[in-house]
Amino acid sequence: MRLVMCDDNRILCEALGSVLQARGHQIVAITTRATDGVAAVAAHRPDACLLDIRLPDGSGLDAARAMRRCHPHTKIVMLSCLTDPLVLSQAKKIGVAGFLRKDQKPDTITSALEVIGAGGMVFGPPFSPQPSRRTAATAREDVLRKLTPRERQVLQRIAAGQSTEQMAREIEIATSTLRSHIGSVLNKLGAHSRVQAAAIASRISAAEDPSS
Repeated sequence: MRLVMCDDNRILCEALGSVLQARGHQIVAITTRATDGVAAVAAHRPDACLLDIRLPDGSGLDAARAMRRCHPHTKIVMLSCLTDPLVLSQAKKIGVAGFLRKDQKPDTITSALEVIGAGGMVFGPPFSPQPSRRTAATAREDVLRKLTPRERQVLQRIAAGQSTEQMAREIEIATSTLRSHIGSVLNKLGAHSRVQAAAIASRISAAEDPSS
């Protein structure tokens, strides 16, 4: 499939995009803003667009509406850390072909694209009601409690999309030491890749945000 990716974390897009390309998909554009995502779909007419819900210049749902209205042949697959059933309901009304959590394994996302490319729809895993603020805060504390201060710093930089070299330079530690910290972060979070760790960090951030 020819794909446009739209997410505010460009490094996460590039990492996931490299996996998808290795599975035979073609990434025709990577964008980080809703308006640029809509423009990329208009310019490239891709088979599908992987679209985040929360973008710097607006809602991914609004971008999905614009794409569906002007380019109905492009299938929209929402990738998000949000698990609000109301958001899922809105996405279905728009006519998106799929809604997946960002913290899914890349192979799961690849399998979902195969289903969607064949004309199917994928919505999962099951979405549960948003937790209360107290529950979300407790969950965040449980995750962060596993990490040392240095590992929290590394996780923040992974979520920001920094490369290994950039992190090592700014934290002022050896690359080999940094890789050890990254491995420990992934292990403690139960993440299989930096992409998944970044998604977990984004979900924690979303739980903290009162607007979510």
